[in-house]
Amino acid sequence: MRPLTGRVQHYAWGSTDAIPQILGIPADGTPWAEYWLGAHASAPSILDAPSDLAGSGTVLDEYLAGHSQEIGEASCRAFGPRLPYLVKILSAGHSLSLQAHPSRAQAKAGFAAENAAGIPLDDAGRLFRDDWPKPEMIVALTDFDALAGFRDPAISLEMISALGPMPKVEAVLEPLHDADPRIGLATVIRSCLTGSDRVRQALAELLDAARAVVVRGGADRSDPAGEIARTAIELDADHPADPSILAALLMNRVLLHPGQQINQPAGTIHAYLRGTGIEIMANSDNVLRGGLTIKHIDIDQLLAIADLQPREVVPADPEPIGEGIAVYRTRYPEFRLWRLSPAGPSGELGAPRVELPATGLGRIMLVTSGTLICRCDHRELEVGPGQAAWLAAGQTVQVRATEPALGFLAAPGV
Repeated sequence: MRPLTGRVQHYAWGSTDAIPQILGIPADGTPWAEYWLGAHASAPSILDAPSDLAGSGTVLDEYLAGHSQEIGEASCRAFGPRLPYLVKILSAGHSLSLQAHPSRAQAKAGFAAENAAGIPLDDAGRLFRDDWPKPEMIVALTDFDALAGFRDPAISLEMISALGPMPKVEAVLEPLHDADPRIGLATVIRSCLTGSDRVRQALAELLDAARAVVVRGGADRSDPAGEIARTAIELDADHPADPSILAALLMNRVLLHPGQQINQPAGTIHAYLRGTGIEIMANSDNVLRGGLTIKHIDIDQLLAIADLQPREVVPADPEPIGEGIAVYRTRYPEFRLWRLSPAGPSGELGAPRVELPATGLGRIMLVTSGTLICRCDHRELEVGPGQAAWLAAGQTVQVRATEPALGFLAAPGV
């Protein structure tokens, strides 16, 4: 049971204030996109570091290489002596790229092929930086907007047509009438991501129609035309005249309220739009991008791994499993996440202690508000807002709150 300090990632799409506020650090005007907690080799967390994010300490990935028993026997059997998950605070000030992540088989094949081709790991055009899959889940801390997976094309056509007659758009979307929705989606997505003059003209036509809807006051979230119009205008503000906006409009737009989650299986094309949340994923950096970005894209590789089966995406609440503890159910063996919300003291009574789950596995606990007092083997560790702790496998840890608190506990999903 040791204090753990993460690493900040200043990507351009990040917000400027949400993560500093959680960490209790003054905002400096730069985008704070992600705060990583884990043992990823590119930005491992630090054990026992001072709280200023700049001090020295023990690097977690190097430490676990020599103390794999702290990860847990079941995890090491499944994944070897490597922490299989990565936790992040993510805060999007504007939209991320259209992207998807590979399955384990796809990652192994892609990583081996790029190694055989002699592509350096740090090459900007490298697609597979390791041989791991990257399923992920986002849990909202604020209202959080995302695009995830594709609607039934018939529904998308109906929603877009509600903007009014748009012959150029209708011509680009014509393949969506195919009897097999995956074939139609693949054809249209490839066309939109490639960005011919025909597609750019169609986007300009759609944006004109979307602005007209907004002028008429019809951009309400519950209105189909309004949702299309609002999404198109927001994406155009972030990525002006980017033809991949047309592909994005075929996706499910999902609003998560605080505490809710959605998860992204292998091959699901998605993009986070706005908001702050806790993200957990397999310990991988494999991202295949197709649009809404200035970074390297590979349309062929993206579509080769993409799951284009239309599906509805519905945010899910955690399942209570005990006093002040709820679990987010997923099927991924690399990670599991719990929400911790123990109550503070009541009247003259002290706060009750709550035993944390997954004693046999290495866990990371992050507190986002309030303070949790962790107790293990007669030792106590105070974890306040924005602070985290490493809890080794085999350690029975109980927590109590000094006031109503919110935290998250991550562990392997085995």
